[in-house]
Amino acid sequence: MRNVYMIDDSIISPLGFSTKENMDNLRLNKTGIQVIDNPAIWSESFYGALLDTDKLFQAYTKISNDIHHTKLEKMMLVAITKLLEKNPKLNIKKSGVIISTTKGNIDRLKEKNNPKVYLHSIALTIQQFFNLEETPILLSNACISGGLAIAIGKRMIQSERYDDVVVIGGDLLSEFTLSGFFSFQAVSTAPCKPFCKNRTGISLGEAAASTWLSSKKENTKKETIKIAGDASANDANHISGPSRTGEGLYISITKALEEARVKSSQIDYITAHGTATPYNDEMEAIAFTRAGLQEVPINSLKGYYGHTLGASALIESIIARHCLLNDELLCSLGFEELGVSMPITIIDKNKKQALRRVLKTASGFGGCNVALIFEKVAS
Repeated sequence: MRNVYMIDDSIISPLGFSTKENMDNLRLNKTGIQVIDNPAIWSESFYGALLDTDKLFQAYTKISNDIHHTKLEKMMLVAITKLLEKNPKLNIKKSGVIISTTKGNIDRLKEKNNPKVYLHSIALTIQQFFNLEETPILLSNACISGGLAIAIGKRMIQSERYDDVVVIGGDLLSEFTLSGFFSFQAVSTAPCKPFCKNRTGISLGEAAASTWLSSKKENTKKETIKIAGDASANDANHISGPSRTGEGLYISITKALEEARVKSSQIDYITAHGTATPYNDEMEAIAFTRAGLQEVPINSLKGYYGHTLGASALIESIIARHCLLNDELLCSLGFEELGVSMPITIIDKNKKQALRRVLKTASGFGGCNVALIFEKVAS
């Protein structure tokens, strides 16, 4: 079976318009979450992570002057272009392309008969912009979309359908999304605090990211990151409530470990979904404990980015790649005191630590779950 590697990446977020800028701000424990007072998004002030529209405009106008592209399309096009500019060997026209998003151009919902509202419109936009022969695959599976897109990209390369796959993810901070989480009474009144006793709910955010998956390890110049295992399971517990036993996540983790041919004791770090809602964090803690991972250092990046939906697991996988390459752990921002029933090990400060393998997990509405294992290998 072919090995599949994460070669390079690009992140467009409130923390910066490059992966390097994002990593620099993460190391400083800066958050993109702030008070937002924008009636076009929500009638009252709330905490969220909003992209700088001026910076987006400046970045976008360097690559296009098409006034018809939506905000999300601009975010994704900039993220892909930055990835391609750094990697002249990457030929997107000969690569598989997978797009992960949960809501797409949902900000256009108020506009009557606007075809941009339909998810597939983003795939068509990206196809036309890069003059691709094949229409990209568009994947929308709740909040695991970004992680599942990596898993599917890996499988497409292993099946020898492609040598290279570009994965793009993105979602917006929108009235539609906010209304849903407000209806659940799940939006935090302050920046979110994953796994913390004092957590009061979720913070939402927006971002886009892209990554290059390849069967060719020689595309990197130093140590590289292999996708050693992946698995996805749906426990069908509830349309919005996670399993009380963490069944789907537990199955995903154990199957990913099995494919990677490693034991739970060989995982050095976990980057969790960690939405800071009472039920999600508790479910994850139970699943990690069932899998024998309670002593492995764990963080959630939601305190930095908020929950970016279809982009979240992709961004968090990219950050995991750089943590592996740099042997570093980032603190779980907002954490003060353990607020789940199982004694999991939350990272409370940045530290240097030798790392070889990281487990990335994500969970979403409808009972969906995904687990990915990334492993550092010498070039």
